[in-house]
Amino acid sequence: MRLGFGEILVILVVVLLVFGPNKLPQLGEALGKSIRNFKKATEDADAEGESKAQLPAQGTDAAESTVASEAKKV
Repeated sequence: MRLGFGEILVILVVVLLVFGPNKLPQLGEALGKSIRNFKKATEDADAEGESKAQLPAQGTDAAESTVASEAKKV
């Protein structure tokens, strides 16, 4: 489904009527910040996933020690 020039123009006119010309710069700024934060969060998650993938042995040792400590509590 592709939007043509006419459809985009209609959407922009409706947005202008709903929010008004004074709110549009604020709305664009907030949208830009949201997109930047989303990209930063996904990049951080990717970097964190790569660092965990490099150290798989530590995760198994930690899981085994957690199971052992919980068994002692019971």
